[in-house]
Amino acid sequence: MNVIGKLKELGFSTVDESFYRKVDEWKSWYIGKVKGIHTYRRYNGHEWAKCERASLGMAKKVCEDWANLLMNEKVSITLEGEKEQKFINRTFEENNFLVKSNELQEMAFALGTVAFIPRVVGMEATEAGPTPGSASGIVLDYVTIENIWPIAWQNGIITECAFSSVVTVSGEDYCYLQIHHKVNGLYDIENRIYRYRNNNLDTELSLTDVQGFERVPSVVHTKSDKRQFVIDRPNIANNFDYSIPLGISVFANAVDVLIGVDKAYNCYANEFDNGALLLMVKMPATDYIDGEPTVNSADNRFYLLPEDTKEGNVVEPISPQLRTAELNIGVQDQLNLLSSKCGFGENHYRFDQGSVATATQVVSENSTLFRTIKKHEIILEQVLVELCRIILHLGNTAMSAGLNEDVEISIDFDDSIIEDKQSDFARDMQLLNAGIMNDWEFRAKWMNEDEETAKKMLPKMEDMTDEPQEEVE
Repeated sequence: MNVIGKLKELGFSTVDESFYRKVDEWKSWYIGKVKGIHTYRRYNGHEWAKCERASLGMAKKVCEDWANLLMNEKVSITLEGEKEQKFINRTFEENNFLVKSNELQEMAFALGTVAFIPRVVGMEATEAGPTPGSASGIVLDYVTIENIWPIAWQNGIITECAFSSVVTVSGEDYCYLQIHHKVNGLYDIENRIYRYRNNNLDTELSLTDVQGFERVPSVVHTKSDKRQFVIDRPNIANNFDYSIPLGISVFANAVDVLIGVDKAYNCYANEFDNGALLLMVKMPATDYIDGEPTVNSADNRFYLLPEDTKEGNVVEPISPQLRTAELNIGVQDQLNLLSSKCGFGENHYRFDQGSVATATQVVSENSTLFRTIKKHEIILEQVLVELCRIILHLGNTAMSAGLNEDVEISIDFDDSIIEDKQSDFARDMQLLNAGIMNDWEFRAKWMNEDEETAKKMLPKMEDMTDEPQEEVE
């Protein structure tokens, strides 16, 4: 039984399996080799030969670029409280968040939906349940859509959800199923584990019987009406099934253009294979297999003529003129279409000397790329703020950390591609020197500090003079 069937058996319904088949198609494009597109057959005059179509891998490139624009090393998550800031920083550092958040953002744009699931580890468990304040740390699980199963949602927001993962212990495969659902308005988290055989869930086991899950309680009563998972996706409407809360790939509506890109690039690449020399072969020049003339099917230079004639050479070489300039234009046209379809605006990619480069530009505020970046940041900002609040909550309930869960949280995205930082800094410096901007305002903006911290960190007047103070007798 698959996960959908198991959830139905447990009394939960989820998204139809047909949508996950669409995700499999997007995943194939993200990997770069799509069945029926990148393998094809070509007739060489004698037989149909199997061929591989060259790919530029633009589906992955598009997702990489969106991840780098949105979730990069310059994104700053600032909490007003010093204690809370240190707790979040430590949790993120322990979970390799700087690297994994960028990777997960890329996967969100590739597959449509991802999730961050904070959970506590090392918590002491008794028959009555986990002991509050006994956890040793917080772990972040990074989950992609193949393991996300919504079971309740409203206005596109997933309120209850199941998450699956396959783990291998001592050579045996198990499927770990975690179900976040509400009971009387408060969240319970059910933990279940099954034997996993032939991509199906088999017998359910006790968590204590599987190494590494001995201390995982079967049910966690969170006593909270707030979910303990965060869903991230591109800010794009799901036109495949608007009724479900899952996102779609950023290139979901550009698959035909991806095919065009790879067909154009394949012609460009094949030009160097076939353009230099083509050998028209007559039957007297061939070997015979079972009485039939043949040529090497793997060598595209040969074309076997269907008739045996004695006129002319039995092997006639043809050397066509290379059409790289025309094909270059063809590839560039397809890249311009792809760029526009994926939200970058036109001319984001440049096909130059056989490789793809990203156009260097400072993006104006009325450009397509600027508006699309700001659109995606709406969801991403909500995701990061909610993730921080969940971590703070777990820090209090599971580790007795004494944190302020309502602390002010601000997300500063990297906008260096949108505006000239150096010019902005120089302008603010002029305002500061003219007395139009306060010194603490300048520091708060450029040091990414709140008002209280900025005022506190300003140097005192005696520290700003080079003259030693006279001693008072």
